[in-house]
Amino acid sequence: MKKRILFVTGTRADFGKLKPLINSVKYSNDFEYQIFVTGMHTLSKYGRTLTEIEKSGFENTFIFLNQIENDNMEIVLANTIIGLSRYLHENPVDLIVVHGDRVEALAGASVGALQNILVAHIEGGEVSGTIDEIIRHSVSKLSHIHFVANENAKKRLLQLGEDKSAIFNIGSPDIDIMLSDDLPSLSQVKRHYDIKFDDYSIALLHPVTTENQEIAFNNAKIFAQALLESGRNYVVIYPNNDSGSNHIFRAYELFQKNSKFKIFPSLRFEYFLTLLKNSRFIIGNSSCGIHEAPVYGIPTINLGTRQNRRFKHTSIADIPFENNLILKTIAEHGNKRFPICHHYGYGKSAEHFLNTLSNNVWNISNQKQFIELYQNPYV
Repeated sequence: MKKRILFVTGTRADFGKLKPLINSVKYSNDFEYQIFVTGMHTLSKYGRTLTEIEKSGFENTFIFLNQIENDNMEIVLANTIIGLSRYLHENPVDLIVVHGDRVEALAGASVGALQNILVAHIEGGEVSGTIDEIIRHSVSKLSHIHFVANENAKKRLLQLGEDKSAIFNIGSPDIDIMLSDDLPSLSQVKRHYDIKFDDYSIALLHPVTTENQEIAFNNAKIFAQALLESGRNYVVIYPNNDSGSNHIFRAYELFQKNSKFKIFPSLRFEYFLTLLKNSRFIIGNSSCGIHEAPVYGIPTINLGTRQNRRFKHTSIADIPFENNLILKTIAEHGNKRFPICHHYGYGKSAEHFLNTLSNNVWNISNQKQFIELYQNPYV
């Protein structure tokens, strides 16, 4: 019988990572795929991006509304666990694949571990410094198989007591798409989204859930005001739906009726990549400034603490939320170009993923053991 694999996706970002992997399984004769679609994908305010999954040609999807606007993260986690648990009772699978550090991934790993279903975690072992990092490491501890993006991540998982025989470095899956020849042209993207300006940058700010709300609102205002004062054109993308996103939306009211700003709830992943590849720079605190922008040599102006423990590269300028410093960095750093970075791989993740699934991962036990890095004298 074909092995049944369930992919859990809750955001536009994790779907961009999972898409090449789902495609590799879809066209294999050895596996069947299912997709559990939930989270931001189901929310109209954020573009109801489940339609992008449908447009990608995936058929075996199940849509579960796990939240309404302003639900707390723990409520979203609980709802997702209930919905996924009930789904799996009716649709048993052999493997659950989750990505990253969102609560939907934590729900998928929790349900899999408690139902004795193998769980594979994509891009575990990364660090950031916020609540996302806690969730990511928790997902790793609940998972049985690890598909990491680099050797540093593998070393961190070993520190967490994970078995090295269950860790596979396949690179970051979205690099497959980023380096492909199938991205749409810039003219096609601009026409599709009615973007008039030729010279532009990308602005993408997310809330930091561990920060004081007053500080969060003040930072959002500083961000918006600095973009206005820079006099540049910007493609602005909505924040994620974490607690505090309302402050960012309030700050973005400054952009209303300003022709230098084009604001979108979401962008199709391939279209976003084309815009990123041709932008002057990306500014904000999104992981795509750390993860994707260096692949194209695009400058990143990274603000605040959200990514403070992430990978460092010459293309990334880390600065606080200070108006004058932001404007200075835009002027000095924003017009540069940098060498292409291969820290997250060379674009064959889906191939490595499928090869690994086709070999011995099915012998990995769902009864996990903590692997000691040293001999404990008290045992």
